[in-house]
Amino acid sequence: MENQTKQGVLERAFRLSEHHTDVKTEVIAGITTFMTMAYILAVNPNILSDGGMDRGAVFTATALASLVATLLMAGLANYPFVLAPGMGLNVYFAYTVVLQMGYTWEMALAAVFVEGLLFIILSLTNVREAIFNAIPMNLKHAVSAGIGLFIAFIGLQNAKVVVDGATLVSFYSFKGSLDAGTFSSEGITVLLALIGILATSVLLVKNIKGGILWGILITWILGIGCELTGLYAPDPDLGMFSVLPDFSAGLGVPSMAPTFLKMDFTNLLSFNFITVMLAFLFVDMFDTLGTLIGVASKADMLDKDGKLPKIRSALLADAVGTSVGAMFGTSTTTTFVESASGVAEGGRTGLTALVSALLFGLSLFLSPIFLAIPSFATAPALIVVGFLMVTSILKVDFHDYTEAIPCYICLIAMPFMYSISEGIAMGVISYVVINLAAGRAKDKKISLLMYVLAVLFVLKYIFL
Repeated sequence: MENQTKQGVLERAFRLSEHHTDVKTEVIAGITTFMTMAYILAVNPNILSDGGMDRGAVFTATALASLVATLLMAGLANYPFVLAPGMGLNVYFAYTVVLQMGYTWEMALAAVFVEGLLFIILSLTNVREAIFNAIPMNLKHAVSAGIGLFIAFIGLQNAKVVVDGATLVSFYSFKGSLDAGTFSSEGITVLLALIGILATSVLLVKNIKGGILWGILITWILGIGCELTGLYAPDPDLGMFSVLPDFSAGLGVPSMAPTFLKMDFTNLLSFNFITVMLAFLFVDMFDTLGTLIGVASKADMLDKDGKLPKIRSALLADAVGTSVGAMFGTSTTTTFVESASGVAEGGRTGLTALVSALLFGLSLFLSPIFLAIPSFATAPALIVVGFLMVTSILKVDFHDYTEAIPCYICLIAMPFMYSISEGIAMGVISYVVINLAAGRAKDKKISLLMYVLAVLFVLKYIFL
């Protein structure tokens, strides 16, 4: 009787029968989605810690931001979409804004916070949809694919599969590590990463639910076995730490104090700050809109005009989640494409999102486990997620060179220039210039916003 009452409450709250689903289906879908994207709890602290942030604090911020944003999605939009700090955006945060451009992570958090506030304003109007329509669809696909290459490159570097060399980059030398006596502390982790890439790929091919997460676990377990048998010897001087969870401090939640409300607004009105904020804004905008539309189409949620009902509520949940996440101390929170895994399991309502949100909350108390997962175990996830994002290039129209060439420039600029924002800038500038020079601008009906963006990016290269 009590169980029926609970189901009745959930039925009324999420209108399950109206969406042709039930509690069991939604719960399974929620668990599946969490499994496919839980790798972010291990990957995000690793990436942001490279930018100088405290890993434990970032772990807590990641879990809480995911919890809050996903609850908002469930409550405001009643959609089965799950949110967390986004891949690509966290890479841009740590490796481009902090390490390459030289800004502090506190300033980067401030840029993310302001981006979220702007998104809240844009989400309450039709501006966000209008901006989405202004950017050519082919270029959007190229941005996604370029980020995929960039993420894969970062993963290869984190695992030390790719290292500095006479040719700028080269494959890790196992012979060199044997000669230098570093194989047991470094070489073995490269080997484990390569095994992890293959294992994760096989799981993906076999369509195993949570394949990316399982790939991390398999690689990590192999690392634990190597450490216990002496094949792997941690060496902090080389950045190689123990892969065994440290339960000495219990299962308490890591303090968020090192990152909570640590935003630095001193450069708020500077051109550099605005540029960084706009880069976050641009990437997040199209990542979110593309994910919402892509996953919704798979779930047959789009109306007869191809529009997503209540998209404004979904965008608002995403925007609020971004600002709240920045306050907690993490990079941009966005809707995850892995939500498609839950939709494939039959998830159709916010109950799917609610289940995933609760699992993110539970993960807070298991921090020693997640924080012990090494970079060589999460690298395969980065590389495979990169593959999933690169597939967007298949949607580019390569028969029209005025479309394909700017997309190609955007695609290769991101990994080769080691910057997502440079890829976006090159893509926008080349798209406008090539179409103008070819006399195709009127035919393409290039929007005024594209011209404005192109001019701003050119001015950036002149004055910065």
